[in-house]
Amino acid sequence: MSLHCRPLPRGPDAMDLPVRFPPKNNSWGASNRGGTQITFFRVAISTMMAHPESDLMEECLKQDLKFYFMNPCEKYQARRQIPWKLGLQILKIVMVTTQLVLFGLNNQLVVSFKEDNTVAFKHLFLKGYSGIDEDDYSCSVYTQENVYESIFFVINQYHRLKNISLGVVGYEENEGDRIGLKVCKQQYKKGTVLPSNYTLNIDSEVEIDCIHLDPQVSASENSGHWMNSSFFHLEFYRLLEVEISFNLKGIDLQTIHARELPDCYVFYNTITFNNKAHSGRIKIYFDTEANIQECKGLHISGSSQKNTQYILMFDVFVIVGCFTSLILCTRSIVLALRLQKNLTSYDLCSILLGTSTLFAWVGVIRYLGYFQTYNVLILTMQASLPKVLRFCACAGMIYLGYTFCGWIVIGPYHEKFEDLSTVAECLFSLVNGDDMFATFAQIQQKSILVWLFSRVYLYSFISLFIYMVLSLFIALITDSYHTIKKYQQNGFPLTDLQEFLKECSGSEEYQKRTPAPVTFLCCCQRRGSDDNLILIN
Repeated sequence: MSLHCRPLPRGPDAMDLPVRFPPKNNSWGASNRGGTQITFFRVAISTMMAHPESDLMEECLKQDLKFYFMNPCEKYQARRQIPWKLGLQILKIVMVTTQLVLFGLNNQLVVSFKEDNTVAFKHLFLKGYSGIDEDDYSCSVYTQENVYESIFFVINQYHRLKNISLGVVGYEENEGDRIGLKVCKQQYKKGTVLPSNYTLNIDSEVEIDCIHLDPQVSASENSGHWMNSSFFHLEFYRLLEVEISFNLKGIDLQTIHARELPDCYVFYNTITFNNKAHSGRIKIYFDTEANIQECKGLHISGSSQKNTQYILMFDVFVIVGCFTSLILCTRSIVLALRLQKNLTSYDLCSILLGTSTLFAWVGVIRYLGYFQTYNVLILTMQASLPKVLRFCACAGMIYLGYTFCGWIVIGPYHEKFEDLSTVAECLFSLVNGDDMFATFAQIQQKSILVWLFSRVYLYSFISLFIYMVLSLFIALITDSYHTIKKYQQNGFPLTDLQEFLKECSGSEEYQKRTPAPVTFLCCCQRRGSDDNLILIN
């Protein structure tokens, strides 16, 4: 006899007990059905009254535990409990994924607008820019005349910006006043350098001098004034760098085509002439940072505002759905704790939205884990994770050793080993069989000893990690997979909780239901034996 029970009450409600009648298609015959049910009812009542209260509470606890660990379909078959959380989880995935796609499409417009403006600014302000950066810097100059021409070119282009720019950009203003352009130079203090006889007399203390140029005055009127200024008389033997910084404002109008409100930007541009190496080549760096600002005074006719309202309504719907999911999850945690007690910016927005979408999709695995045909991946990951982590800890020591060794020895002769993070990325790509020939071929043959060492270093690393470490890593996961498959065929070892639930009086009934195949449509199926369950008050 299977009981759907609650703790036995005291007082006049002690007779409110749940009873399961025998099925209609029993072998007792239709003629004895009425008397049989009365006899069964009396026997059940006398049995329950004979049991102590503690035994009945233990039986109810076992039933609640067994119901708690059922999958949604089994819960529906047992008590007709609709799987609201599963349906809400699927709905939440659809909503959050849709929101993520809309945000991603909008973010693509933002990224393309920033990149296009960066390329446009380089062509506008860098003299002789070829369109392709030479390395981590944009271009370089080799003569003093080229340095002066490049500096004056930046200043003249800034003054003529409104007449030459194709974009919707303008000067930044602060309370009606234009901020203008700022030029700063860093140099050593006075001294003398005579390379011909190796004479050096210089003060290593660095001094910084800056000048501001107002864009309100046209370049033709005052160009001779600032070009002949003593500030632009550069002594290159003590010059470290010249930095030109200016801010520009712009409006992204391409979002209007997507029926959205336009974005306003502030571009913080910096052009640096780097002469710290004093090698005869001055590298020119162009850095720009675009920040989105609130647009003021927008007046747009059409359907953009209406489309924005639809997006806001959809966002509110997503928030309500996620909040409902949070309430249901909190309710499940509270019930589990009660049961246990009885036993005993764009970047920020993209990170939050992307992480929430990831968790929403991963959360579905919880429901797939109830079905034996779908939970192989989950069980294999659970079984192999401890062994994999211990193995990775040992292999990581060897990996770090190779990383530091390659950085120190091969770094001066190979661009992929110049800094520590690049070395780690290069070695990881080698483990996966990527870019092997280029790594071997790009090393400089200036030192025969280092070249031979690099060959031994690369061959040993590739052989060790691909043929041994990676193979053992796969073997650990494969071993766990075969163990799980063996358990699925022969049965999993019983835990202490399962041993406790096995003593439940209704375990035979659940064991009979176990071999039946479980599908996603099981919630729509009915069982004839469930029609006989009523509550006698």
